Amino acid sequence: MEEDFLDLSIKIFQSQKDLADKAIAQLSDQELYMQPDEDSNSVAIIMKHMAGNMLSRWTNFLTTDGEKPWRDRDSEFVIADNDAAALKEHWENGWFCMFNTLVPLTEGDLMETVVIRGEEHTVLQAILRQISHYGNHVGQIVYVAKHIKKKNWKPLSIPKGQSEAYRNLPFKP
Repeated sequence: MEEDFLDLSIKIFQSQKDLADKAIAQLSDQELYMQPDEDSNSVAIIMKHMAGNMLSRWTNFLTTDGEKPWRDRDSEFVIADNDAAALKEHWENGWFCMFNTLVPLTEGDLMETVVIRGEEHTVLQAILRQISHYGNHVGQIVYVAKHIKKKNWKPLSIPKGQSEAYRNLPFKP
């Protein structure tokens, strides 16, 4: 069961990244920085926050607090420039750090204790916490991107009104 949990966690994280990447790919570099309103986050801010969280949480995951002293969380919600290439590199670095840490974990690691913001969690709890956190933000990325693209949005799942047609498609492995 433990091995299945680790494998499934990796698949869920990969699925979350794929979904976010498909939404991000529909936006121009300029659109990454568009905010639905002044109190909402742009896709760029969400990407920056997620990458910062990943780098903090997954660097030395088993041995140090997941909230690193070098992390400036508040700065993740401020865009100082519109450098989309640097933003995308930061995004990829966050995911790389997370996968690079998660993939080598073993079944024996799952009940080990890690610390996040001074609070103890089992590795299993910490992974579930991050699945939930990233899933929430990926949903925000998709929602904001869809809002920006409006009628030009390309659905990432079954388009509205096409469920019956999808249900009738022959299964293809």
